[in-house]
Amino acid sequence: MKAIRYHAQRDVRLEDVPAPSGELAPDQVLVEPLVCGICGTDLHEYVAGPIVTPIDPHVYSGAKLPQILGHEFSARVVKVGGEITHVAPGDRVSIQPLISPRDDYYGRRGLYHLSEKMACVGLSWDWGGLGEQAVLNGYNVVKVPDGITDVQAAMIEPAAVALYGVDRGRVEEGSSVLVSGIGPIGALALLAAKAAGAAPIFVSEPNPNRRALAKELVPEAIVFDPRGDEDVLEAIRAQTEDGVGVDVALECVGAEASLNLCVDAVRRRGTVVQVGLHTKKASIDAMLWALKDITVEATWCYPTDVWPRVAEMIASGRFPVERIVTATIQPEDVVEKGFEALLDPSGRNMKVLVQVKAAA
Repeated sequence: MKAIRYHAQRDVRLEDVPAPSGELAPDQVLVEPLVCGICGTDLHEYVAGPIVTPIDPHVYSGAKLPQILGHEFSARVVKVGGEITHVAPGDRVSIQPLISPRDDYYGRRGLYHLSEKMACVGLSWDWGGLGEQAVLNGYNVVKVPDGITDVQAAMIEPAAVALYGVDRGRVEEGSSVLVSGIGPIGALALLAAKAAGAAPIFVSEPNPNRRALAKELVPEAIVFDPRGDEDVLEAIRAQTEDGVGVDVALECVGAEASLNLCVDAVRRRGTVVQVGLHTKKASIDAMLWALKDITVEATWCYPTDVWPRVAEMIASGRFPVERIVTATIQPEDVVEKGFEALLDPSGRNMKVLVQVKAAA
């Protein structure tokens, strides 16, 4: 079968690999991926890896490089193991890609995303969404409603990341919110905050193309350029009650300046949520955190049971995740029109999907 595999830094290849063979384990499912997104984690591996893709066999999954990429994907069930009852051949599914023990400290508490042995489909598992077939555990495969498209089903995974940040900020009807950074996760966090009823919503984003997208996604959002002439903090305070700042600030960049902007912009007793992943240490003003009596929430992935909720939000139209997709490409174009296009500093692409299986 054809698969897109990561070998080393800037070495991603579309190549022939052996297809899954033999009998499925009783708790496994064979799927054919349909649509798969390229994630920021994939980009980090491409530019600076291997980082999380294992050179030596993974402690839990045993997977090692080269790695079939892809952890944001929709699929169709081909075959199921004898213990599988929640999906059947022919079902369309969305993949929850986290793999971890069910019986360690975190697994016994249902906190599967926090296991120290966690692996991930498409990063540290033998199979990924950028191959023509994949073998997965039953718990990784979630049936989606008929009203959800293949693209929307592929977008549930990044949407779950963004929604978890909004949840951790306890955003509710009437919450004032700042979203700092409109990459894919920031754009989805903006949509999730809107779905939660946040108002007003502020956006800080230096890239003009992404500021324009933020206004398209949520026209009532108040959008700022943090590198422009306008004082973002003063402008935010001027548009919040008594000039106190926002209730919740969602940091979606993973950058020191963005984090500190969020701390400055949030009101006393407000909440800053770290949604973006920092790749290096950040210098912060801990005294200011104390003075403002703020809560700082950090997030890692998402609770794995959130898939049905995200799917229902998408099906209802309240969470139009497909609107951040800017390109759908073919597997043979994954390097030029996928990875390299997403690394373009102009930032014209937001979310690139790969059409793994030709549309019927």
